[in-house]
Amino acid sequence: MNYRKRYNNKINVSGNKMREIRKEKGLSIEGLSRTLLLELGIELSAQAIGNIEHGTRTIVDYELWGIAKILKVHMEELIDL
Repeated sequence: MNYRKRYNNKINVSGNKMREIRKEKGLSIEGLSRTLLLELGIELSAQAIGNIEHGTRTIVDYELWGIAKILKVHMEELIDL
C-alpha cells in the first residue's frame, strides 16, 4: 500500500489527530509549544507543530511522546493509521 498516496502526500500520520485532540483540549499551538518546553524541556516551535499538523514535517519519537503526555493521551491515539 502506498501510504503517502493514502495520506494525501503527508509525511506523518499523526498530524491530523494531534490537531483534533489539541483543539478538543482547548490548547493553542503556541500553548502546546510553550508547555512542551516548560514542563518537559522539549523545544518544538509553534511553526514546527503547525508543520507537523499539516503533514509537512516529520515527528520524532520523543516529540510524539511529549505531545501525548501534554495532551494526556496514549501515543497510539495520535497515530491515525
